[in-house]
Amino acid sequence: MPKARIKYSGGMQFVGDSESGHAIVMDADAGVGGRNTGMRPMELLLVGLGGCSGMDIISILKKKREKVTDLEINVNGKKAEDHPQKYTDIDIEFVVTGKGLSEEAVKRAVQLSMDKYCSVKATLEGTAKISYSFRIIEA
Repeated sequence: MPKARIKYSGGMQFVGDSESGHAIVMDADAGVGGRNTGMRPMELLLVGLGGCSGMDIISILKKKREKVTDLEINVNGKKAEDHPQKYTDIDIEFVVTGKGLSEEAVKRAVQLSMDKYCSVKATLEGTAKISYSFRIIEA
C-alpha cells in the first residue's frame, strides 16, 4: 500500500514525502497565515490528475511508435461554493505535439487513460464531473 507522511513546518506550511523518497511543499497564502511557499493541496489534486493521465498517454503513444515531442496537460477545476469546497467540475485539455501523429492513435490513448488506466481520475469519479479534449500540434 502506498504511504505518505506529511509534517508541519510552521505557519501554514507542510512538507509531504512519500515512500519513493520525494518531497513536496504545501502552503497557503498570506491571507490565511501562510507564506505562499508551495502549492495548495487542491492544486496538487489537479496536478496529480494531469500527471497520471499524461504518463498513461505517453506510454501508450510510445508503444504505438508515435513520434511525440511534447505533451502539455491543462487542467481546470471548478469548486463548490460551500464547504468542503470540493471540485464539482474538472476539465482536462491534452495538447500533444509531434511529427506526423495519428489523430486516431492520440484519441485512443486519451480515451484509454481516461476510461481505463488513470487511477487518479477513477478516484475522483462520482465526486466531480470530468470532461476532456485533445488537440494535436505538428512539430
